[in-house]
Amino acid sequence: MGLFETLSRKKPISDSSPTQLAKVLSALDLTLLGIGSTLGVGVYVLAGQVAKEKAGPAVIFSFMIAAIASVLAGLCYAEFGAKVPRAGSAYVYCYVTIGEFIAFIIGWNLILEYSIGAASVVKGFSTYVNSSTGINNFMIEYMPLNVPGLSQFPDVFAFIVTIIFSLAVAFGAKESSILNNIFTFLNLSVVLFVIIAGSFKANASNWSIPAVNVPNGTKTNYGTGGFMPYGFTGILKGAATCFYGFIGFDCIATAGEEAKNPKRSMPIAIILSLLVIFLAYFGISIVLTMMLPYFDQDVNAPLIYVFDRIGWTVPKYIVTIGATFGLMASLMGAIFPLPRIVYAMSNDGLIFEWLGRIHPRFKTPLLGTLFIGTLTGLLAAFFNLSQLVDMMSIGTLMAYSIVAACVLLLRYEFDAEAEKPNESAPFFQNMNRLLWNLDNSKTPTKLTANIVTWAVTAFCSVCILFALVIEKCSDKLLDSVWWSWTLLGVIGLIMILILFVISRQPTASTYRSDSFKTPFTPFLPGISIIINMYLMFMLDIMTWIRFVVWIVMGLTIYLSYGVWNSKERRRHRRQQQAYVNDIKNEGSPFISNKETVLVQ
Repeated sequence: MGLFETLSRKKPISDSSPTQLAKVLSALDLTLLGIGSTLGVGVYVLAGQVAKEKAGPAVIFSFMIAAIASVLAGLCYAEFGAKVPRAGSAYVYCYVTIGEFIAFIIGWNLILEYSIGAASVVKGFSTYVNSSTGINNFMIEYMPLNVPGLSQFPDVFAFIVTIIFSLAVAFGAKESSILNNIFTFLNLSVVLFVIIAGSFKANASNWSIPAVNVPNGTKTNYGTGGFMPYGFTGILKGAATCFYGFIGFDCIATAGEEAKNPKRSMPIAIILSLLVIFLAYFGISIVLTMMLPYFDQDVNAPLIYVFDRIGWTVPKYIVTIGATFGLMASLMGAIFPLPRIVYAMSNDGLIFEWLGRIHPRFKTPLLGTLFIGTLTGLLAAFFNLSQLVDMMSIGTLMAYSIVAACVLLLRYEFDAEAEKPNESAPFFQNMNRLLWNLDNSKTPTKLTANIVTWAVTAFCSVCILFALVIEKCSDKLLDSVWWSWTLLGVIGLIMILILFVISRQPTASTYRSDSFKTPFTPFLPGISIIINMYLMFMLDIMTWIRFVVWIVMGLTIYLSYGVWNSKERRRHRRQQQAYVNDIKNEGSPFISNKETVLVQ
C-alpha cells in the first residue's frame, strides 16, 4: 500500500464492532450536556463586555449572528450524529469521509480543545476562590514558581478540583450526566431569575442615548450613542467575540455511542441546546443594556455590578451562586468529551491501546479518563492559560470547517458495488456536461464523487483567499475602494459557482431515507466553512505557531505508533491476504509466495 493510500484509508461508515460503552443517555441528557458545557460563566460576563467595547445595545444582533453561525455548524454535526452515531465527534466523521491522516489531526485538535477548555474553566473558578480566601497570597509567598510563562504558584486547588470532576466522569456516563443536569438546571434557573428580575428595572431610553451624553474622552471612545454606537462594523466585531460563547455544543457529538437512540436524540439535542443558549444570551443582553447605559457596563462582572448599582443585594449573591454552578457545568462538559475522543482514537489503534481500555464495572475508559484528567489538572495548576485560550478556538473552528466539508463529501459519495462500468466515462471527454450534470444523472459514480472532492478542495482554498482579502484589505473595503470590492466580488462569485457545481451532482442513495439531513446543502455547509475560515484568520500569529507545535507533537505519535497499529491497516491487510489466497486457490500462475509476503 502506497503512502497516499495509507494516509487516506477510511473507516467503514457502518462499523460492525459492538460498543463497549453503556447506552444510557436520553435526548434530555444530551441537551443538558450541550447547554452545560456551553453556557458557563460567559453568560454572566460576555454580554457586558461586548456591549461596552464593541457593539453597544446592538450586542443582541451580535449574539444573533454568532448563533446563526453556530447553528450552521450544529446542523452539520446533527447530520453526522444521526448517520454515524459513534464516539469521537468530528474525528470519526472525518475518518469515514476523508481518511485516517486528517482524522488523526482533527482528533488531536479536539484533545487540545477540550483539555485547554477544561483547564481554563477550572482556572477561572480557582482564581475566584483563591483571591476571595487569600490562598493566592500565601502560595505566592511560600511556593513561588518564578518561571516565565507559568503561573505565579502551583495552583493545588485547581488540580484537586480537576481530579474530582475526572473521577465523577470516570465512574459512569449516567452518573456524571445526572450531576451535569443538576448544575445546568440551577444555572438556567439563575439566568431566568436575572432576566425576570432585571426586566423590572429596564429602561428603553438606554437604547437611544444621544451622542452628546456619551462620555468620550482622549483615552476612551464609546461611539456615537444610540442603539448602534459603534456602527455595523462593531456588531460584526462583537459577533466574532460572541461566537466563542457558543463553543462547546459539539461535546454532544462525542456521546453518540452512549445515546439510547442517537439517530433521533442527537439532532434534537444539538438544535435544542443551541436554541436555549441563544435565548439565554439574548435575554441577558436585552436586560443588561436596558438596566444600565452600555458605556457604564463592567467588563469583568457586569451582572453583579449592575445589581449593585441599583442597590439590589440579594440578586447580586444569587448571580454569584449561578456563576459558580455555570462554571461547574462547563467543567463537567469540557471533561466529559475528552475520554470519549481518546477512547475512539485508541479503539482505532491510532494512539496507545491502554488509554481506551473500558472498565468492566463503570463501562467507561477509566485509565484514559484519569490520565487525561491528570494532564488537564497539571495544565491548570502550572500554566498561565491566558495565551493558550486562542488555541482552543483554532482547534474548534478547524473541526467545524472539516465537519462541514465532510457533510458535502458524504452527501455525494458513490457506492462502488452499485456503479456500472460504463458510468465512469473519462472526465475530459465531456467536461462541461459532467460539471453541470446536464444529463440529470441521479446515480453517483466514482467520477461524480471525484468532482465533488476536487470542488470541495477548491472551495476551501478560495475561502482562505476570501478571508485573507477581508483581513488585509479591511481598511480599503470600509473606504469603499472600488478594486477591493471588485476583488471580493470576483472571489465570492467563484465560491457560488463552485457550490452550484456541487449542487448539480447526484446525491448518494443513503440520503434518500428519512434520517436527518442538513438543509440547503451544499450552500449551508459552504457558508459555515466561510465563517469558520474567516474567524480562524482573525487569530494572531503566535496562536498559529503554538498550534503548529502541537500538530508536530501529534504527528510524531502518529508516524511512530498510529500508522503501524491502525485497525484499518490490519483490516486492509486481511482483505489483501484474502484476495491473494482466493487467486492462489484458483490456480493462477501469476501469484507467488513472494507476493504473499508483500501484502503483509
